[in-house]
Order: sequence, then C-alpha cells, then structure tokens
Amino acid sequence: MPRAVGGAVQRNRIKRRIREAFRLHRDRLGPQWDLVLNPRASVLRATFPEVERALEKVIARCNSTSR
Repeated sequence: MPRAVGGAVQRNRIKRRIREAFRLHRDRLGPQWDLVLNPRASVLRATFPEVERALEKVIARCNSTSR
C-alpha cells in the first residue's frame, strides 16, 4: 500500500477493514478470481458499510464478467 494513503497506523487500519469486508463477502466471489485492491486516501474517511458496499460492487462486476 502506498505511503500516500497515510502513516503506518492508518494503512494498517485500512488493511484490517478491507480484509474484514472481504472475509464477510468472499463466499460470493468465484474461485477463479484473484483481487488486487489499491485503496485511495478517501478510504480513511469511509465508514465500514461504505467499504463493504464498494467491495460488493467489485465482486458483482467480477461475477457478471465471464472469464
């Protein structure tokens, strides 16, 4: 994660929130997908439900695209 997103404490907080959102929704993602997420600084101001919704949108796009 780039340092432009914040200090170490902020970057770790972002990682924990994204990991938890993924853990809650990973069963909806097909096994053929590998996700690489590049968070923006705005994720620091986002609530957890907003992070979850953004991840759900990514998962929905993956599921709607055939590989």
